[in-house]
Amino acid sequence: MQISRLLLIRKLPGQFYLWCAIIIFGAANSVTRKLTEIGAEKYVNGRNPISLCNVLFVGNICALLVLLIVYGRQCRLSRLQQISQNQWLYLTIASIIGGALAPGLIFQALAITDVNNVVLIGRLEPPLILAFSFWLLRERVNFWEIVGAIASFFGVFLTISLPSNLQSMVEMKDLFSFGTGEILTAIASVALAVSTIISKKKLSGVPLGIYSIYRTVLGTIIFFFLALILYGQNHFIDIFSPFLWKWMLIYGPIIVVVGQSCWVTGLRATSVAQASLIGSFTPIIAVVVAYLILGETPTFAQYVGGVVILLGIILSQFGISQKQSLQTQQSQNDSIAKLKEVESEIGFKGM
Repeated sequence: MQISRLLLIRKLPGQFYLWCAIIIFGAANSVTRKLTEIGAEKYVNGRNPISLCNVLFVGNICALLVLLIVYGRQCRLSRLQQISQNQWLYLTIASIIGGALAPGLIFQALAITDVNNVVLIGRLEPPLILAFSFWLLRERVNFWEIVGAIASFFGVFLTISLPSNLQSMVEMKDLFSFGTGEILTAIASVALAVSTIISKKKLSGVPLGIYSIYRTVLGTIIFFFLALILYGQNHFIDIFSPFLWKWMLIYGPIIVVVGQSCWVTGLRATSVAQASLIGSFTPIIAVVVAYLILGETPTFAQYVGGVVILLGIILSQFGISQKQSLQTQQSQNDSIAKLKEVESEIGFKGM
């Protein structure tokens, strides 16, 4: 029976794993917000044991355990010595920006604004990466990718500039009524784009396992000390709360273990174009899940901006498909190149 199950898993197409991963990633932000709401009902001495900082910190520990199981063999001393001092420097910078600063900003944004706003404004990242790649890396960009990026950027602009309802739109009220949460999300998108460009430019030769483990370890440490500095030495006092770990032992394995495992398995079994196309559905899934779990109905601005962003995604995917058809097919096991290329299209995945 066990052998037959293993054979069935191996026969499943790569797209199946990618869809599972994207559904999990799309739900991550809403699940995170829901957990903090559950924690708010169980205050301990006036503190929420399932605070966003606790979720991010413990979630990173869960992610690190998974990475060590999957990639631990790559962290041999001989492999580490092959990485130059220059690469270690850029790896450190990318880890601080992408592994500590950006997630911290996004989780803070989740605390003070709608999940839908975080999702839609987070779509700034792919157009920024495309612009930086063209400007700094001199990568070739086709017409449809440019048009799609402009459309997505304009969609984000509409999301943060239009009022929340049609009545205010008719009366020209509440224009540009974005708040701190939207600003933090935009800054995080820039940070993630910069981290991705550094990885593309300077870290292409670093093994995926070392890259992921070092980024997670350093990002978690930096985030921990930043939180202590900003919020006080007792900020993580509930980190060992049984109530927190009861939920994190569900959240961690599903979001981190299952999500990342499906993601990597799907990447190895599909082309970059297929993975990028499936990944482009992440914001749609995120908006739907926010409605189902949190009851967040999209506002007028989110509807308009979301439609324009969706149009930009479609145009970008058409450009990516054209580019892929002109390139020679690479090895399916080229994990690090595929991972970084597709993640630049998907953006922040909730962890």
